[in-house]
Parts: sequence; C-alpha cells; structure tokens
Amino acid sequence: MRKTSIVLACLAASASLALVGCDVRKTQDGNVDVPKFEVSKTKDGDVTLPKYDVTAPKVDVTTTQKDVKIPEVHVDTKDATITVPKIEVTPAKEVAAAKK
Repeated sequence: MRKTSIVLACLAASASLALVGCDVRKTQDGNVDVPKFEVSKTKDGDVTLPKYDVTAPKVDVTTTQKDVKIPEVHVDTKDATITVPKIEVTPAKEVAAAKK
C-alpha cells in the first residue's frame, strides 16, 4: 500500500512537470466583438477564439532498483532493494527536431 502511494505520487509529480515542457504556438488571433444593446439591438456580436497548436513533451517513465534503509518496528534499519520510478522528459522542441 505504501509503495503504491509513493509510486502514484511520483507519477502525479512527473505529469505536472511534463506540462512545463509543452511547446505552444499561437496559430490564429482571437476576436471578441460584444453586442451593444439599447432599447433595441444595434449590432450583432462576433466572437472568434484564438487557435493554438500544442506539442507535448515525450515522457519516459521506467523503474530502477535502489538500496535503501527501511526502518523496522524497533527503530532498527535494514538494507532493502525497492523499485523506484525513473523519469526522463524530452522537451517538445527536441521531439519536434527529431521528427524532422
């Protein structure tokens, strides 16, 4: 249970870090023309939202074996090998450059 919680926490942290490596490019300007009203409508509204192309980074999550000290009930420690996440993030610009 404890191992699962640690692994899930690491995965959540890596997912949030992956968003930092996104490459966002604006492809169209936005336009919001709000309608004007008096007693009667004098102008129709026009809304054009901006468009974006988003290239996400490549994230590789693997595991590796590490020796760590694990406390026992009597506050003694022992060496044990556990599986911990290993995360590699390739920024979006490098992913795009590799595709060319």
